[in-house]
Amino acid sequence: MEFNVKKLASDAGVFFSRAMQFTEEKLGQAEKTELDAHFENLLARADCTKNWTEKILRQTEVLLQPNPSARVEEFLYEKLDRKVPSRVTNGELLAQYMTEAANDFGPGTPYGKTLIKVGETQRRLGAAEREFIRSASISFLTPLRNFLEGDWRTISKERRILQNRRLDLDACKARLKKAKAAEAKAALWSDEVEKAEHELRLTQTEFDRQAEVTRLLLEGISSTHVNHLRCLHEFVESQTNYYAQCYQFMLDLQKQLGGFSGTFVGNAESTSPAAATSSPAAAAATLPAVPTIPVVPTIVGVPNTVAEGVLNPNEVKPPASGTRRARVLYDYEAADSTELALLADEMITVYSLPGMDPDWLIGERGNQKGKVPVTYLELLS
Repeated sequence: MEFNVKKLASDAGVFFSRAMQFTEEKLGQAEKTELDAHFENLLARADCTKNWTEKILRQTEVLLQPNPSARVEEFLYEKLDRKVPSRVTNGELLAQYMTEAANDFGPGTPYGKTLIKVGETQRRLGAAEREFIRSASISFLTPLRNFLEGDWRTISKERRILQNRRLDLDACKARLKKAKAAEAKAALWSDEVEKAEHELRLTQTEFDRQAEVTRLLLEGISSTHVNHLRCLHEFVESQTNYYAQCYQFMLDLQKQLGGFSGTFVGNAESTSPAAATSSPAAAAATLPAVPTIPVVPTIVGVPNTVAEGVLNPNEVKPPASGTRRARVLYDYEAADSTELALLADEMITVYSLPGMDPDWLIGERGNQKGKVPVTYLELLS
């Protein structure tokens, strides 16, 4: 017990003297042994590597997991050496909501069918995101963490030891200088000079040995850069594969819903003519121009169906030009006698009349005729 107390007191005294010496160096009141330029460059390079590795690591973590609370939870599980519980991705959660909504709205309805298709693609996107996060964590984040928590801690420890060795060396130099100054005044101090020179040689040896150990560790930063470069290539490859998968999933979904682009052209034309002609697909689906029919004034006893907003199919005649063929996408039940009931995948003839609601067309199937909703059709060229 007494030995431990003495050791603690000795360590405290050494720490205090080094702190005093370090402060005097900062104030320019004590001499300091300077490291060579090459060593200083190695130190600066190591510090730069550590700082940028931390920033890249933290920001990559934000990229892979934008939720701060989720990152904290993963950090705690990692520190407790426990497996992080599997977490549903945002895409998978959206897919779940879309599927449940489709079941409520009716999976056989146009909206329900589309929700199911989009939801399935969102599920695939979420699974791809999960695999990308796993791959990036293993190939990129883990090596960066290993450097900061392993190699860098070792380097920092050896640098602190080197700093203490340098302080001890400078303290011995100061004692030798003081002893030599006293020797010039009295010969009795010769023993003090010899003792100071002996301590200086020992301290110089320890400093040189520690400097060599630290230098070798600092030069190993080059190997760290090579390793991180390889990991960076793997990260880019994982990210490329992830985005390529996402792109392919969306292309597949777009093909499944390809017929929908042409069905909304009527709405787009009524609000934004530029948008309707922005893509070849939209332009191809646009109805051909219908010759302008002069508005006929209403005459007593003669019905004007368009002006009155009431359609009598028997009174509608197709225009000389401007008719098109269309494929029915979904079943449609007519609301009244002015509408035409539709069956999925059947082919009908459609055309528009001046003054009609752009969301509707006139559809003909043999002798049957009536209004049909544009959103239920795929217009053909």
